[in-house]
Amino acid sequence: MNSERPAGERHIPVLRDRCINLLAPAIERAIEERGRAVVVDATLGMGGHSEAMLQRFPQLHVVGIDRDEQALALAGERLRPFAVRTDLVHAVYDEIADAVEDLGIGEIDGALFDLGVSSLQLDERDRGFAYSYDAPLDMRMDTSRGMTAADVVNTYSEADLVRIIRRWGEEKFAGRIASSIVAARDAAPLTTTGELVEAIRKVVPAAAAKTGGHPAKRTFQALRIEVNEELDVLERALPAAIDVLALGGRIVVMSYHSLEDKITKSVFGQLAKSSAPRGFPVELEEHKPQLKTLTKGTEVPTAAEIEENPRAASAKLRAVERIRNRSAK
Repeated sequence: MNSERPAGERHIPVLRDRCINLLAPAIERAIEERGRAVVVDATLGMGGHSEAMLQRFPQLHVVGIDRDEQALALAGERLRPFAVRTDLVHAVYDEIADAVEDLGIGEIDGALFDLGVSSLQLDERDRGFAYSYDAPLDMRMDTSRGMTAADVVNTYSEADLVRIIRRWGEEKFAGRIASSIVAARDAAPLTTTGELVEAIRKVVPAAAAKTGGHPAKRTFQALRIEVNEELDVLERALPAAIDVLALGGRIVVMSYHSLEDKITKSVFGQLAKSSAPRGFPVELEEHKPQLKTLTKGTEVPTAAEIEENPRAASAKLRAVERIRNRSAK
């Protein structure tokens, strides 16, 4: 993959139109009331969603957050025509409240989360996210800090490897894989994705790949989540986004596996129902739901959306709107 190619030529945003259509009523309401709207693209990536929003809404200001400095640079080039209406922030998306406050923005009208590994990270071979070609075992979304996947596979105990591969990867062969990793690293440290894939292939039955895909898929997912603390970050990020969301504002979340979707469903679900004690005769204002669910359960991509971008195939979409002001008591 040629990193010199413009982001617009390299990246088709997942469910772009559906996400923007879900955010549109909140954006339009804010523009009508205040003359402008603010949306946080909490996982900016290569800027495809932000570009489409900025093109559609001339009074929209976008705050783009990404922990990946390479992605920020590419998105900055892509969004250069909209520079006066964008602020790009190098941060992890659970820092959304700080990012907004630092920019002097009181409330936001929308937030978009496109979770998981980005197209850039998958396509840049030296990042180590893909099991399909050999590369250094890195997997950090922010290459400027933190432990690498090599640190995990070479220093974690066998029990800890079993725990993360089973929990984050939902891998039923976690015990076999962890044992194989430990045996391999006893001979020599694992430093590349190819070496890790070979250790996994040795112990995953060939028949499992016929139904479960590549034998290393779940282990790579688990390591990526562990290295980047993805689920812990998500558990903090969604409440943080809700806290800075204006009345009538909307949040759209795209997740790509059940663990992310479970967290999203839980956070949204708790605030989309009354908090009145069971049997309470009157629902007081502070007990009323803060959020309204905009999607019916988990929405999935259509065949046409998958054809446009095959990486949309596993996407799970949820969206909510703030219907009660935080200050209501």
